[in-house]
Amino acid sequence: MLNVVLVEPEIPNNTGNIGRLCVGTESRLHLIHPFGFVINDANLKRSGLDYWVHLDVTEYQNVEEWMKQIPDKSRVFLMSSHATNSMYENEFQDGDWLVFGKESRGLSQEVLDLFENHLTIPMSKKIRSFNIANSVAFVVGEAKRQIALK
Repeated sequence: MLNVVLVEPEIPNNTGNIGRLCVGTESRLHLIHPFGFVINDANLKRSGLDYWVHLDVTEYQNVEEWMKQIPDKSRVFLMSSHATNSMYENEFQDGDWLVFGKESRGLSQEVLDLFENHLTIPMSKKIRSFNIANSVAFVVGEAKRQIALK
């Protein structure tokens, strides 16, 4: 099972879409506070996520609390549009941690400095980044494809 981590998510619709993706791909969702919204029925219904009851989700008050759950830091992959290593050059494994930052700024330098594996999703120079829900779908899809081939 893959672990999808959202650090300080800001937009409820994106988190709802990512939650739905996690249910569909049998991945775990880890949410690190603070959030830019409140997790409630209205926000979840707005993003079409009546699947939330089926979601394996854990909330953490901060990055330090989340890090205590990681058995092997070498299997944590931080997604950044500034990284030089492509996600397509990485070999994913079942149980990996796929970490995404807040919509407005991505991951802070402080969080990036905690782990050595930084990956990017190749994209046209015409955009700064992909929408976070799309980014999670790209990476989870590639990781699931690789895991299925093993």
